[in-house]
Parts: sequence; C-alpha cells; structure tokens
Amino acid sequence: MSHIPIITPRTRTTTSQGRPPAINPTRRLAPKPREHTSAMILTMKSRIKVITLGVNDLEKSLRFYRDGLGLPTQGIIGTEFEDGAVVFFNMNDDLVLALYPRAALAKDARVSVGPPSPAEFSIGHIVKSKREVEAVMQQAERAGAHVADPARERFWGGYAGYFQDLDGHLWEIAWNPAWEVKE
Repeated sequence: MSHIPIITPRTRTTTSQGRPPAINPTRRLAPKPREHTSAMILTMKSRIKVITLGVNDLEKSLRFYRDGLGLPTQGIIGTEFEDGAVVFFNMNDDLVLALYPRAALAKDARVSVGPPSPAEFSIGHIVKSKREVEAVMQQAERAGAHVADPARERFWGGYAGYFQDLDGHLWEIAWNPAWEVKE
C-alpha cells in the first residue's frame, strides 16, 4: 500500500535533489485551524416564522384549511398586487402558515415549477393524546384530505398518522409521550 502525502502550503513537494520528501507514515499533517474574526462568523439563528405552501387553487385550499380544519385566518389578502394573493394562518408560538399560488411562489423565488412530491418534507402537528390524533385525522379526511397512513403506534413510542392536503403536502399528526403540548 502506497502512502500519499497530505500536501499543505507548508509541505514541500520535492527535495533540493528533485525527489519527493520522505513520508513518515505515523505522522499526519493536520490542516491548520482557520482563524476567524467575529465579523466573519455568520450563524443562522433558529427563527423560522413562516412556512409557505405552494398551492394550485388558493380559494380551494383556503376552504380546506379554514373551513375543513378550522384554522383561523383573515382570508385571501394581497389581491391588489400582481402575484400578491396569499392566505396567512396564525399558528402557535408566533408561527405563520402561508398559502401562496405555486406559480407565483416559483416566480418569486426564480425557480421553475416542477412536479410536487409529498416525500420532500412533512409538517408535524403535535397533539395531547392518541384520541386527539384520531380526531384530527378524521377531521382532515372529512375536509377532503387523503389519509396516506392511518394513525397507529410508532416505533419511537408515540402514536401518529399522515394525511395529504389538497395539493399533496404531507402532514403528520402525532402524539409523543415525551413532549408537553402547550395551549
């Protein structure tokens, strides 16, 4: 087995005689730690405020979430702006769920509209009991959701089920015995 030297700016690639330097296989050259100033360190903080779902039919999705699931909202706002129509639902702990037309979201982000995939992410809605998991799952199904996986015991010790909204977005309704649910 040949030994490949780790080349760093301080490592000479040849000796004065033109040969590769001798390699000590028991000594590894570690990269020097980079020095940072406080102005260079940028850290993303945990401040998620809005989760925006791209939807195909804003009116239909509004009815699903407002009338079917009972989420409070002022309805569609921003219609006076081109590609500005949006629906906001105030969730808990200062979190907002937004519904925005898929084409407008893609245009705003300068990405192409591709086929949606429910396996890309899920939204977890935590409840206080197994009974509440069942109730929310039934409510979603009555509102027109597709139940992807009925509520059941999970390997991690909780109880959960999955449904897809009208646009295929995946929601997990879960009870976790280790989590406290605030009102």
